[in-house]
Amino acid sequence: MSVFFQLAVTMVLAVGVSAGAIAYFRAVRTPRPPVGVFNGSDIFMMMGFVLALPYIYLTLPGAVLPVVLALVFAGGLSVGYQPVIGNGRLRWALIAVLIASVLVCHVAFGETAPPYWVANSVVVALIVVSATNLNVQGGMRLKNVAWFLLALTAYDAFFAWVVPLTQELSDAVQGYPYAPAAGLRIGEDLGAVVGMGDLLAYALFTTTAYKAYGTRGLRTGMALVTLFGAVAPVATLHLIAAVTDHAPTLVPAQVFFGPAAFLGYRYLRRSGPERRMADVPHRGTATPPGAAARPGRARGAAAEPVR
Repeated sequence: MSVFFQLAVTMVLAVGVSAGAIAYFRAVRTPRPPVGVFNGSDIFMMMGFVLALPYIYLTLPGAVLPVVLALVFAGGLSVGYQPVIGNGRLRWALIAVLIASVLVCHVAFGETAPPYWVANSVVVALIVVSATNLNVQGGMRLKNVAWFLLALTAYDAFFAWVVPLTQELSDAVQGYPYAPAAGLRIGEDLGAVVGMGDLLAYALFTTTAYKAYGTRGLRTGMALVTLFGAVAPVATLHLIAAVTDHAPTLVPAQVFFGPAAFLGYRYLRRSGPERRMADVPHRGTATPPGAAARPGRARGAAAEPVR
Protein backbone atom coordinates (compact mmCIF):
# COMPACT_ATOMS: atom_id res chain seq x y z
CA MET A 1 0.00 0.00 0.00
CA SER A 2 2.88 2.38 0.72
CA VAL A 3 4.02 2.38 -2.91
CA PHE A 4 0.60 3.55 -4.12
CA PHE A 5 0.40 6.15 -1.37
CA GLN A 6 3.84 7.55 -2.19
CA LEU A 7 3.12 7.52 -5.91
CA ALA A 8 -0.21 9.30 -5.49
CA VAL A 9 1.14 12.00 -3.16
CA THR A 10 4.26 12.58 -5.23
CA MET A 11 2.32 12.83 -8.47
CA VAL A 12 -0.28 15.20 -7.00
CA LEU A 13 2.47 17.48 -5.70
CA ALA A 14 4.73 17.39 -8.77
CA VAL A 15 1.95 17.84 -11.33
CA GLY A 16 -0.17 20.12 -9.12
CA VAL A 17 2.59 22.61 -8.35
CA SER A 18 3.67 22.67 -12.01
CA ALA A 19 0.07 23.33 -13.05
CA GLY A 20 -0.17 26.08 -10.43
CA ALA A 21 2.93 27.75 -11.84
CA ILE A 22 1.41 27.63 -15.33
CA ALA A 23 -1.85 29.11 -14.07
CA TYR A 24 0.04 31.97 -12.38
CA PHE A 25 2.09 32.51 -15.54
CA ARG A 26 -1.04 32.82 -17.68
CA ALA A 27 -2.91 35.09 -15.27
CA VAL A 28 -0.29 37.38 -13.74
CA ARG A 29 2.55 39.47 -15.10
CA THR A 30 5.35 40.22 -12.68
CA PRO A 31 7.31 43.50 -12.88
CA ARG A 32 10.35 43.51 -15.15
CA PRO A 33 13.52 43.04 -13.06
CA PRO A 34 16.33 45.59 -13.49
CA VAL A 35 18.67 42.99 -15.05
CA GLY A 36 19.43 41.62 -18.49
CA VAL A 37 18.68 38.16 -19.84
CA PHE A 38 19.98 34.97 -18.24
CA ASN A 39 23.25 33.56 -19.51
CA GLY A 40 25.96 31.06 -18.53
CA SER A 41 27.26 33.29 -15.74
CA ASP A 42 23.82 33.39 -14.13
CA ILE A 43 23.62 29.59 -14.16
CA PHE A 44 27.05 29.42 -12.54
CA MET A 45 25.93 31.83 -9.82
CA MET A 46 22.74 29.86 -9.23
CA MET A 47 24.68 26.64 -8.79
CA GLY A 48 26.98 28.41 -6.34
CA PHE A 49 23.94 29.49 -4.32
CA VAL A 50 22.53 25.95 -4.39
CA LEU A 51 25.87 24.58 -3.20
CA ALA A 52 26.19 27.09 -0.37
CA LEU A 53 22.64 26.99 0.98
CA PRO A 54 22.81 23.56 2.71
CA TYR A 55 26.00 24.56 4.50
CA ILE A 56 24.32 27.73 5.74
CA TYR A 57 21.42 25.71 7.10
CA LEU A 58 23.72 23.20 8.79
CA THR A 59 25.74 25.92 10.54
CA LEU A 60 22.66 27.41 12.17
CA PRO A 61 21.80 26.37 15.74
CA GLY A 62 18.78 24.11 15.93
CA ALA A 63 16.49 26.69 17.53
CA VAL A 64 17.45 29.34 14.97
CA LEU A 65 16.83 27.20 11.87
CA PRO A 66 12.99 27.29 11.93
CA VAL A 67 13.05 31.05 12.54
CA VAL A 68 15.26 31.56 9.49
CA LEU A 69 13.09 29.26 7.38
CA ALA A 70 9.93 31.07 8.49
CA LEU A 71 11.45 34.43 7.49
CA VAL A 72 12.56 33.01 4.13
CA PHE A 73 9.07 31.63 3.53
CA ALA A 74 7.44 34.95 4.46
CA GLY A 75 9.79 36.95 2.25
CA GLY A 76 9.25 34.62 -0.69
CA LEU A 77 5.49 34.89 -0.37
CA SER A 78 5.58 38.68 -0.11
CA VAL A 79 7.70 39.21 -3.22
CA GLY A 80 5.94 36.57 -5.30
CA TYR A 81 2.39 37.69 -4.60
CA GLN A 82 2.82 41.45 -4.65
CA PRO A 83 1.40 41.55 -8.21
CA VAL A 84 -1.63 39.58 -7.00
CA ILE A 85 -2.35 41.42 -3.72
CA GLY A 86 -1.20 44.99 -4.09
CA ASN A 87 -2.38 46.05 -0.63
CA GLY A 88 0.70 45.49 1.53
CA ARG A 89 -1.17 45.23 4.82
CA LEU A 90 -3.60 42.67 3.49
CA ARG A 91 -0.81 40.69 1.85
CA TRP A 92 1.27 40.54 5.03
CA ALA A 93 -1.81 39.68 7.10
CA LEU A 94 -2.51 36.69 4.87
CA ILE A 95 1.15 35.66 4.95
CA ALA A 96 1.14 35.85 8.75
CA VAL A 97 -1.90 33.57 8.84
CA LEU A 98 -0.22 31.04 6.56
CA ILE A 99 3.05 31.05 8.47
CA ALA A 100 1.28 30.87 11.83
CA SER A 101 -0.91 27.97 10.67
CA VAL A 102 2.19 25.86 10.04
CA LEU A 103 3.53 26.54 13.55
CA VAL A 104 0.16 25.98 15.21
CA CYS A 105 -0.37 22.66 13.44
CA HIS A 106 3.16 21.56 14.33
CA VAL A 107 2.68 22.39 18.02
CA ALA A 108 -0.88 21.04 18.25
CA PHE A 109 -0.56 17.84 16.22
CA GLY A 110 3.15 17.08 15.81
CA GLU A 111 5.52 16.87 12.86
CA THR A 112 4.14 13.56 11.54
CA ALA A 113 0.46 14.55 11.62
CA PRO A 114 -1.46 15.26 8.38
CA PRO A 115 -2.58 18.80 9.44
CA TYR A 116 1.03 19.97 9.78
CA TRP A 117 2.08 18.54 6.44
CA VAL A 118 -0.96 19.95 4.66
CA ALA A 119 -0.30 23.44 6.05
CA ASN A 120 3.42 23.27 5.33
CA SER A 121 2.83 21.90 1.82
CA VAL A 122 0.45 24.74 0.97
CA VAL A 123 3.08 27.33 1.94
CA VAL A 124 5.86 25.52 0.08
CA ALA A 125 3.70 25.13 -3.04
CA LEU A 126 2.82 28.83 -3.05
CA ILE A 127 6.49 29.78 -2.73
CA VAL A 128 7.51 27.48 -5.58
CA VAL A 129 4.80 28.90 -7.84
CA SER A 130 5.89 32.48 -7.18
CA ALA A 131 9.64 31.75 -7.37
CA THR A 132 9.13 29.97 -10.68
CA ASN A 133 7.37 32.92 -12.23
CA LEU A 134 9.83 35.48 -10.90
CA ASN A 135 12.57 33.55 -12.69
CA VAL A 136 10.72 32.63 -15.88
CA GLN A 137 9.05 35.99 -16.41
CA GLY A 138 12.32 37.65 -15.44
CA GLY A 139 14.03 36.24 -18.54
CA MET A 140 15.00 32.64 -17.75
CA ARG A 141 14.86 30.51 -20.89
CA LEU A 142 14.33 26.79 -21.37
CA LYS A 143 17.97 26.46 -22.38
CA ASN A 144 19.04 27.94 -19.03
CA VAL A 145 16.74 25.61 -17.09
CA ALA A 146 17.86 22.51 -19.00
CA TRP A 147 21.56 23.12 -18.31
CA PHE A 148 20.85 24.06 -14.70
CA LEU A 149 18.92 20.83 -14.12
CA LEU A 150 21.70 18.81 -15.72
CA ALA A 151 24.20 20.37 -13.33
CA LEU A 152 21.77 19.78 -10.49
CA THR A 153 21.70 16.09 -11.37
CA ALA A 154 25.42 15.78 -10.74
CA TYR A 155 25.09 17.83 -7.55
CA ASP A 156 22.28 15.69 -6.14
CA ALA A 157 23.99 12.43 -7.01
CA PHE A 158 27.27 13.48 -5.42
CA PHE A 159 25.77 14.83 -2.20
CA ALA A 160 23.39 11.89 -1.84
CA TRP A 161 25.75 8.98 -2.54
CA VAL A 162 29.30 10.27 -2.10
CA VAL A 163 29.07 12.99 0.55
CA PRO A 164 25.78 12.55 2.48
CA LEU A 165 25.08 16.27 2.77
CA THR A 166 21.47 15.92 1.62
CA GLN A 167 20.74 13.38 4.33
CA GLU A 168 22.44 15.57 6.93
CA LEU A 169 20.25 18.50 5.93
CA SER A 170 17.16 16.31 6.14
CA ASP A 171 18.16 15.16 9.61
CA ALA A 172 18.87 18.75 10.68
CA VAL A 173 15.30 19.93 10.03
CA GLN A 174 13.68 16.90 11.67
CA GLY A 175 11.52 17.87 14.61
CA TYR A 176 11.20 21.53 13.56
CA PRO A 177 8.41 23.33 11.69
CA TYR A 178 8.82 24.90 8.25
CA ALA A 179 10.46 21.95 6.52
CA PRO A 180 11.66 22.92 3.01
CA ALA A 181 9.52 20.15 1.56
CA ALA A 182 5.94 19.22 0.78
CA GLY A 183 4.21 15.92 1.39
CA LEU A 184 1.90 13.96 3.62
CA ARG A 185 2.44 11.62 6.55
CA ILE A 186 -0.15 9.39 8.16
CA GLY A 187 1.20 7.77 11.28
CA GLU A 188 4.56 6.02 11.18
CA ASP A 189 3.86 3.73 8.22
CA LEU A 190 2.67 5.99 5.41
CA GLY A 191 4.67 8.95 4.24
CA ALA A 192 5.71 10.74 1.05
CA VAL A 193 7.82 13.89 0.93
CA VAL A 194 9.07 15.92 -2.05
CA GLY A 195 11.81 18.50 -1.54
CA MET A 196 11.17 22.14 -2.36
CA GLY A 197 14.09 22.09 -4.77
CA ASP A 198 12.60 19.19 -6.71
CA LEU A 199 9.23 20.91 -6.96
CA LEU A 200 10.96 24.06 -8.17
CA ALA A 201 12.81 22.05 -10.82
CA TYR A 202 9.55 20.57 -12.13
CA ALA A 203 7.75 23.91 -12.15
CA LEU A 204 10.67 25.77 -13.76
CA PHE A 205 10.99 23.29 -16.61
CA THR A 206 7.26 23.05 -17.29
CA THR A 207 6.70 26.81 -17.20
CA THR A 208 9.70 27.70 -19.36
CA ALA A 209 8.72 24.94 -21.81
CA TYR A 210 5.24 26.45 -22.03
CA LYS A 211 6.62 29.96 -22.45
CA ALA A 212 9.05 28.79 -25.13
CA TYR A 213 6.89 26.42 -27.18
CA GLY A 214 3.29 26.84 -26.09
CA THR A 215 1.01 23.80 -25.83
CA ARG A 216 3.67 21.44 -27.17
CA GLY A 217 6.07 22.54 -24.48
CA LEU A 218 3.39 22.21 -21.79
CA ARG A 219 2.55 18.65 -22.82
CA THR A 220 6.20 17.66 -22.95
CA GLY A 221 6.91 19.22 -19.56
CA MET A 222 3.94 17.61 -17.83
CA ALA A 223 4.76 14.20 -19.32
CA LEU A 224 8.37 14.39 -18.11
CA VAL A 225 7.31 15.58 -14.65
CA THR A 226 4.85 12.71 -14.34
CA LEU A 227 7.16 9.96 -15.60
CA PHE A 228 10.56 11.08 -14.35
CA GLY A 229 9.62 13.37 -11.48
CA ALA A 230 7.03 11.14 -9.82
CA VAL A 231 6.86 7.60 -11.20
CA ALA A 232 10.55 6.80 -11.76
CA PRO A 233 11.90 7.87 -8.31
CA VAL A 234 9.11 6.12 -6.37
CA ALA A 235 9.25 2.96 -8.49
CA THR A 236 13.04 2.78 -8.18
CA LEU A 237 12.86 3.22 -4.42
CA HIS A 238 10.54 0.23 -4.03
CA LEU A 239 12.31 -1.84 -6.68
CA ILE A 240 15.61 -1.51 -4.82
CA ALA A 241 13.85 -2.42 -1.57
CA ALA A 242 12.33 -5.51 -3.17
CA VAL A 243 15.60 -6.70 -4.72
CA THR A 244 17.93 -5.99 -1.81
CA ASP A 245 15.42 -6.36 1.03
CA HIS A 246 16.62 -2.98 2.24
CA ALA A 247 14.91 0.31 1.48
CA PRO A 248 17.35 3.13 0.61
CA THR A 249 16.99 6.26 2.68
CA LEU A 250 17.32 8.55 -0.32
CA VAL A 251 16.84 8.33 -4.08
CA PRO A 252 17.57 11.74 -5.69
CA ALA A 253 14.71 12.56 -8.04
CA GLN A 254 16.91 14.82 -10.18
CA VAL A 255 18.98 11.81 -11.23
CA PHE A 256 15.94 10.82 -13.27
CA PHE A 257 14.38 14.17 -14.08
CA GLY A 258 17.47 16.23 -14.90
CA PRO A 259 18.68 14.16 -17.88
CA ALA A 260 15.09 13.64 -19.07
CA ALA A 261 14.45 17.39 -18.96
CA PHE A 262 17.63 18.09 -20.91
CA LEU A 263 16.58 15.61 -23.61
CA GLY A 264 13.13 17.20 -23.57
CA TYR A 265 14.72 20.57 -24.23
CA ARG A 266 16.74 19.14 -27.13
CA TYR A 267 13.53 17.66 -28.56
CA LEU A 268 11.58 20.91 -28.26
CA ARG A 269 14.28 23.12 -29.72
CA ARG A 270 13.88 21.27 -33.02
CA SER A 271 10.59 23.17 -33.38
CA GLY A 272 12.48 26.44 -33.71
CA PRO A 273 13.63 29.31 -31.50
CA GLU A 274 12.05 29.90 -28.11
CA ARG A 275 9.28 32.45 -27.70
CA ARG A 276 10.02 35.57 -25.71
CA MET A 277 7.76 36.95 -22.98
CA ALA A 278 6.60 39.63 -25.41
CA ASP A 279 5.33 36.88 -27.72
CA VAL A 280 3.23 35.18 -25.04
CA PRO A 281 -0.40 36.34 -24.86
CA HIS A 282 -1.53 37.55 -21.44
CA ARG A 283 -4.91 36.03 -20.59
CA GLY A 284 -5.23 37.37 -17.06
CA THR A 285 -6.42 40.64 -15.65
CA ALA A 286 -3.94 41.24 -12.82
CA THR A 287 -1.63 44.20 -13.25
CA PRO A 288 1.64 44.53 -11.28
CA PRO A 289 1.71 47.53 -8.95
CA GLY A 290 3.21 50.53 -10.69
CA ALA A 291 2.94 48.95 -14.15
CA ALA A 292 0.85 50.70 -16.77
CA ALA A 293 -0.18 49.31 -20.12
CA ARG A 294 0.40 51.46 -23.16
CA PRO A 295 -2.77 52.36 -25.05
CA GLY A 296 -3.50 49.93 -27.87
CA ARG A 297 -0.97 47.35 -26.70
CA ALA A 298 -1.31 44.25 -24.57
CA ARG A 299 0.22 44.32 -21.14
CA GLY A 300 3.29 42.17 -20.71
CA ALA A 301 6.69 41.87 -19.13
CA ALA A 302 9.74 40.64 -20.92
CA ALA A 303 12.74 39.77 -20.49
CA GLU A 304 17.32 31.24 -7.77
CA PRO A 305 15.88 29.24 -6.82
CA VAL A 306 15.90 28.33 -3.21
CA ARG A 307 16.70 24.73 -2.90
